[in-house]
Amino acid sequence: MGDTKHLSGSEGIRKIKDLVKEIDFCMFCTQLTDAPFSTRPMSTRDVDDEGNIWFFSRADSNKNFEIKQDDQVQLLYAKPGSSEFLSIYGHADVIKDRKKAEELWSAWAKTWFNEGVDDPELTIIRVRPESGYYWDTKHNRMVSLLKIVAGAITGEQKDDGIEGKVNV
Repeated sequence: MGDTKHLSGSEGIRKIKDLVKEIDFCMFCTQLTDAPFSTRPMSTRDVDDEGNIWFFSRADSNKNFEIKQDDQVQLLYAKPGSSEFLSIYGHADVIKDRKKAEELWSAWAKTWFNEGVDDPELTIIRVRPESGYYWDTKHNRMVSLLKIVAGAITGEQKDDGIEGKVNV
């Protein structure tokens, strides 16, 4: 069986940063109290030193409207190839901040925001994590797979995964 290691404070933020940087895209979920809740893929722009997770979004998007109605969000990150997963629950707000937009800007963003950081449709979503859970392996996928196969042969558990709660 894998290890459980709960992380908080700067250690929790570091784990969030590491996994989000490695995975980048998440399923961004809103309307958590309604079934089915709204979900869409989003590319993460940054995770700051306080653990806030930043995204670009169009001002007229459904997610912006939904966040203004209910700020609870769930972010689901998955990189199955290396057995890394992260689920973050938090609260989001939609802001317009030219300075922050400049800080987060990259060339790919021009695809959606033709006028750059001055595009009137450009908004920023800040997610303030409240809690989360992560799963990853200590070794790469091949080593983990070999340990699982060896465990199946010997009857001994060889899972070297680590999982735990993340609190900022």
